[in-house]
Amino acid sequence: MSFLSRIMVLKSKAHFSTDGNNRPSDGFSRSRFEGARKRKANQAKSRVVLLVGSFIAIYCVIGGRLAQFAMTPPDTTSSILPPDRLMASRPDIVDRNGALLATDIRTVSLFAEPNKIIDADEAVEELRKVLPDLDAKSTYRKLAAKNSHFAWLRRQLTPKQQSQILALGIPGIGFRPEKRRFYPGGTTAPHILGYVNIDNRGVAGMEKYIDNQGLADLAAAGMTNDQPLQPVKLSIDLRVQGIVRDAVVNAVKNFQAKGAGAAVIDVHTGEVLGMASAPDFDPNYPNEGASEGWLNRMTNGTFEMGSTFKTFTMAMALDSGKISLRDAFDATNPIRIGGFTIHDFHGQRRVLSVPEIFQYSSNIGTAKIADLVGIDAHKEFLTRLGLLNKMDTELPEVKAPSQPRVWKKINSITISFGHGVSTTPLQTAVAAAALVNGGKLIEPTFLPRSRDQADSIAKMVVKKSTSDDVRYLLEFNGTRGSGRNARVPGYNVGSKTGTADKVVNGRYSHTLNFNSFLAAFPIDNPQYMVMTFIDEPKSGERGGGTISAFTALPIARDIIARAAPILGVQPSFGKDNSALLASY
Repeated sequence: MSFLSRIMVLKSKAHFSTDGNNRPSDGFSRSRFEGARKRKANQAKSRVVLLVGSFIAIYCVIGGRLAQFAMTPPDTTSSILPPDRLMASRPDIVDRNGALLATDIRTVSLFAEPNKIIDADEAVEELRKVLPDLDAKSTYRKLAAKNSHFAWLRRQLTPKQQSQILALGIPGIGFRPEKRRFYPGGTTAPHILGYVNIDNRGVAGMEKYIDNQGLADLAAAGMTNDQPLQPVKLSIDLRVQGIVRDAVVNAVKNFQAKGAGAAVIDVHTGEVLGMASAPDFDPNYPNEGASEGWLNRMTNGTFEMGSTFKTFTMAMALDSGKISLRDAFDATNPIRIGGFTIHDFHGQRRVLSVPEIFQYSSNIGTAKIADLVGIDAHKEFLTRLGLLNKMDTELPEVKAPSQPRVWKKINSITISFGHGVSTTPLQTAVAAAALVNGGKLIEPTFLPRSRDQADSIAKMVVKKSTSDDVRYLLEFNGTRGSGRNARVPGYNVGSKTGTADKVVNGRYSHTLNFNSFLAAFPIDNPQYMVMTFIDEPKSGERGGGTISAFTALPIARDIIARAAPILGVQPSFGKDNSALLASY
């Protein structure tokens, strides 16, 4: 190498020389070194920030999913109510005095996770030791479905059953908490209370009414919880209800009848104090009464009410002014019209005064009175009393009445004594109450209602003088006519019997009766109306016949005798109404 070349190499080496700390000794090199180090530091910080941000994002995603899982029911239970719905409360139902009629109790239900079941056959065998009525085939199919993650096995177990199943130690078997509706009175008031389904939703009666008022919508929206709700108070008196139910059930048994029913209503408020229909059922086990017991014959059954309808025919004629209590009609001979013959069951074959027509339940006299009023006025009057329209009340189970498509003279005549129009027993009682309370038609209610509230919705359907005349007729018949055996000592009962032949295969049967009975007490100042009926009785009281006086009447008498003191009606002994009766 030349001398010049060595000089250039030495200069080059001198340019890159470092100081004692291994840093470039000249300013230019030191500046480049510091820049590189800062870039590396910034890159390291960026990597750390990116790593921390990544971890935060991952944990946020995980946390969000966990929150979503916590708030959303699993797909495996999409066919059932979610846990909060299973535990949602229904309000207690109490009577007018606060006595408990329906409440919720906590229970558990048995479920399986089939994908965790080891041996389906063994599991079924073990479960049937505790639940012998468990269907083996359907249960095996559920447990053997390995792709399934959830299946109900039995809803609403008893604590003992839960304890016994826990002791079996079957893998894949679990329990979910639920609420079950409990009716302490059992069969005391099933047709009023109704019942709920397996998911605690109202199916009938006031239970369904409560759901229809908004509870079902709130539950569907997931806005219900397990907190107690304000109780729903009913108009019924549990003591009176028990009396009514006992009387009806005993009547079916004693008279070997197809069915029976009764109701007690306040004539000034329309409140139902007690109502029963038999056969009935236990709302704690509603399926056991499915064949006959579910039918509420008081509101969801329509019947020809027989001679109790003569009360309305008399009121119609009196209110029209076309007759008075002092008038008389010739009931000597039967009436022949349209191929039919109208005759009297208790024929007197003479001229009868209006009170006597009512006393002897004369079909002939009643038919002549209806004919005097006229077809159109007759139909209008029954419509005014609510007997031709569907009754409006809280119970969902209400059947509409039936009537002829076209009213002819023969229809008006037969309807005047209770054949040709079918109504529900409760609406018959409501119409009768309007005839004794001063003329006010008040729709029935199963909720508490004051007199002021009732007056605000009442409709005047007859004049007060008409109401006074009807009370006299009921008193007259209750003292001298077919209702005299319903006179409970101390209580002045006015009444009317009704015996109707039932229609079988399009023809009236002379061996099958539907008997009804209306009773108001105390008749001088009516407070309550009692309506009773019995369907197809086979025997009568004390060996009597199967007419109303021996079958439907005793039911009302027993109810009044036991319920009147509870209702606070003061007895009046030795009262003589002969002067009042003689004044007409």
